[in-house]
Amino acid sequence: MELFLLIFAITLLVAGIAGSLLPILPGPPLSYLALLVLSFSGYATFSATFLIIMAIISLIVVMLDFYIPAWTTGRFGGSRLGRRGALTGTFAGLFFGPLGIIAGPFIGAVIGELLSVKSIEDAIKSGIGSFVGFIAGTGMKLLLSMVILFYFILGIIG
Repeated sequence: MELFLLIFAITLLVAGIAGSLLPILPGPPLSYLALLVLSFSGYATFSATFLIIMAIISLIVVMLDFYIPAWTTGRFGGSRLGRRGALTGTFAGLFFGPLGIIAGPFIGAVIGELLSVKSIEDAIKSGIGSFVGFIAGTGMKLLLSMVILFYFILGIIG
């Protein structure tokens, strides 16, 4: 049973790292589950405090991943409607697969800016801001999954 749990944990970890880059998989939660399963396998033990902290960090990163595109839209000169459009596009993109998740914030920000009577150039600039936010969120998820990978390996060998 322990070997099965170890293999399952490794599978979750690989899926978590892939999910940090592929928008269709929830990367950090899968990586966190890998730590949790590993702790039940007997190959590694993690303190309850560590597991709770990692769960909270994973939850925060997932929530920030939805918020950051709207925030960067504003940093790129987007209006309130542009930020709301980026946030709406982020959620709407979930229903359109990987391309929708990537393009949703951009399209939402552009539409929001056009609704606020901005020029097409300003709208596209805001859309680029939302895309920068998407990239930043992806980087943040990947970084967390790599930290979890580090502790995963450390837990097994340490």
